[in-house]
Amino acid sequence: MVFGHVMHTDSTMTSLRVRPRVWLGLVTFAAYLAVFYTIWIVNGIDYARVGESGETLLAWYVAPLTGGLLVVLIAVSSLGWWRPALVEKRRLPKVGMVVPALMAFAAILNLVLGEFSRVTATMWVLLVLGSVLVGFNEEVIARGQLLTALRSRFGETGVWFFSTLFFSLLHLPNAFFGIGSLAILQVVVQFGLGSVYYLAFRSTGSLIPAIILHGLWDFSIFSSSQPYAGLVAPILGIAGVIVSIALLRRERNSRMTPESVYPSGVPVEGSGRNSD
Repeated sequence: MVFGHVMHTDSTMTSLRVRPRVWLGLVTFAAYLAVFYTIWIVNGIDYARVGESGETLLAWYVAPLTGGLLVVLIAVSSLGWWRPALVEKRRLPKVGMVVPALMAFAAILNLVLGEFSRVTATMWVLLVLGSVLVGFNEEVIARGQLLTALRSRFGETGVWFFSTLFFSLLHLPNAFFGIGSLAILQVVVQFGLGSVYYLAFRSTGSLIPAIILHGLWDFSIFSSSQPYAGLVAPILGIAGVIVSIALLRRERNSRMTPESVYPSGVPVEGSGRNSD
């Protein structure tokens, strides 16, 4: 797999507050994780019991995500990266939405067939709030802003691969918070699901569908004591990776420039062509 790079571009593209750099995206990503996991540690997280009660949802789901939200809002606003993080100028073919649509169907089916007798009114409120936060936070921090940073150095195949890799790795610390070696399997599955979210972003031109899909998926999993959707997650993930690679190879055959990938006015390193 060849990742390529973005060469130097027109110096007039300077409308962002801070010029995208890979290290800035990674620092922002790390800051989010530091706050999130610090709150988990302080609150004594047991990942396997997150959805057990209103108290566990508040302490281990809503609280860390609220802390993470502050990092997202402050960091992305300070960098001035909201536009490229939320809007995609160059879209993949609409066929790329097939896998995200199947994922949404699986999540909805899980909500229809799941078992919710243990869920109280308070828990429903916290589940909705937490799911909205997890969709927004993780899509902005691991996709939107990270794609903006990575595109200053890599071609789109590399951008997909590394952003999805970092998204999957943010689940690895779960090994120390109650699920042990199963976290490795979770990382592998999340790489696939991250590819599905990537397709939702690139195929629609907006991060909003990826945010909604991510939140819906987590809501369906955490709310039901019998999360059937989890059984099809590996299949969806494999499909997401295959379709992403196929569409990116097709995209590589057309001429790509920083201007065609970014919304207008986004400054990147280099000039010339974005090659994969």
